[in-house]
Amino acid sequence: MGDLLAAVREAVREGDLIRPGTVTVVAVSGGVDSLALLHALWRLRDELDTRLHVATLDHGLRGEAGAGDAAFVRATAQALGLPVTVGRADVRALAGRLGLGIEEAARRARYTFLQAVARGAGAPQVAVGHNRDDQAETVLMHVIRGSGLGGLRGMLPRAGFPPWCEVCAAALVADPPLTESPPGEAPALVRPLLGVSRAVIAAYVEAAGLSPRQDATNADTAYTRNRLRLDVIPALAAINPGVREALARLADVLREEAAFLDGAYREALGRVTRRRAEGIVVLDRGAWAALSVAERRGTIRMAIRELAPGLGDVGYVHVVEAARLADQGATGSMISLPGGLALRVGYDTLILARAGADDPGIDAPTLPAGEPGPAFIAGEAIAWRAGDWLFEARSLAPGADLTAYHADPLAAALAVPEGARLVLRARRPGDRFRPRGLEGHAQKLSDTLINMRVPAPRRDRLPLLIVDDEIGWFVAPAGQGVRGRVAESFAPERVANGVLIGVRWRKINRDQ
Repeated sequence: MGDLLAAVREAVREGDLIRPGTVTVVAVSGGVDSLALLHALWRLRDELDTRLHVATLDHGLRGEAGAGDAAFVRATAQALGLPVTVGRADVRALAGRLGLGIEEAARRARYTFLQAVARGAGAPQVAVGHNRDDQAETVLMHVIRGSGLGGLRGMLPRAGFPPWCEVCAAALVADPPLTESPPGEAPALVRPLLGVSRAVIAAYVEAAGLSPRQDATNADTAYTRNRLRLDVIPALAAINPGVREALARLADVLREEAAFLDGAYREALGRVTRRRAEGIVVLDRGAWAALSVAERRGTIRMAIRELAPGLGDVGYVHVVEAARLADQGATGSMISLPGGLALRVGYDTLILARAGADDPGIDAPTLPAGEPGPAFIAGEAIAWRAGDWLFEARSLAPGADLTAYHADPLAAALAVPEGARLVLRARRPGDRFRPRGLEGHAQKLSDTLINMRVPAPRRDRLPLLIVDDEIGWFVAPAGQGVRGRVAESFAPERVANGVLIGVRWRKINRDQ
């Protein structure tokens, strides 16, 4: 028993796992590992200066057996004089709702529950029973998935809860009920047994006279981790009996090296970042290209972590493919990444963003919400202000030099019918557009905007210039920057059929 207690004591001290004078929530399933963790922390509670609160979750997957485990944990906690929260989740329903496998849905429900209990109890940490053998399985799982260095470092002794936890709360019930807590510091996930083998844990349980529950699903090799534990690692142990220790040692070594490299990559990311906004990171493509190959991949991984912190380690293949596109891709090319992210190549930028994220650094005119745009007749001179932008229209003489209009994405020359009525408005359901080059064929405006990679938040406030009920021209923030599009029907070479007008958006100062 002394070996395990000494290991827990050392892990807590070296890893700063438990804040003295606070509550520690202990996640207990009733199995060997979690029962040993609870008992060890209970014995060390005065020495560690912490108050314990037990939390157990019935995932709703094993019927009476799962309910029996929860009842066992409740009775164990009460026998130790500890408060306990018992929860239940409908993991199958959650998996269906989120489109996840049962194993992942159970993990999300469990972490959601533990975080909620910790917040309600005012606990800055939640202790879980992951051990050295679990660490070996985790490292091997990441090897199989093709992880980078971040994944090979395995589980951390102290880590944050994934931010997706909140989405699963509706699938939980608890006794006593989970309570809302004021926003504050998020609890940490701590693993005091991460350096302890299953053999040492089993010896502790036996010496302490504990009677853990047995979960039959731990023998089901349909679950990836169980298959690694029961089939793959024993096969590797036939080659190297110390394979579990070797894999756990690999994680220990790489944890320090990964932390050092993360710092270097984070510093490199700062050097090549042009701007950040909600859901978006914009890199300077030239500065990024000047980095070493390792730094290029590392900065992309860091940017992905920044945008999707709950994603975990991103697969090596995704990072390599993203770096290749960033290095060699044509302007406007794009690659999808895990977590609903995408990397898009701009003229001189690389844009990493969540789906639908808007880049405020792309300055383009928008219509004021709820305010109608101006209406005028072809040839009429007009100047209309929208925030920091001024819309101007005027007639152009036949044969006028249109070079400036063609070169400026915020301007255009249009041939419109004499006496045509023009108006600026936002898009409406059913709007269609005739892009130049499609021989007069119309397509849904939404398809045009998607093809241009116009951020979704900008689409409903784009200023569309309507000519006699048909979209004639618009300006939009696109994948390659701000772009203007003139409809085929009003191309300036058609001036023989009407009159030529010039339209332009111009940025102005607010005090003008």
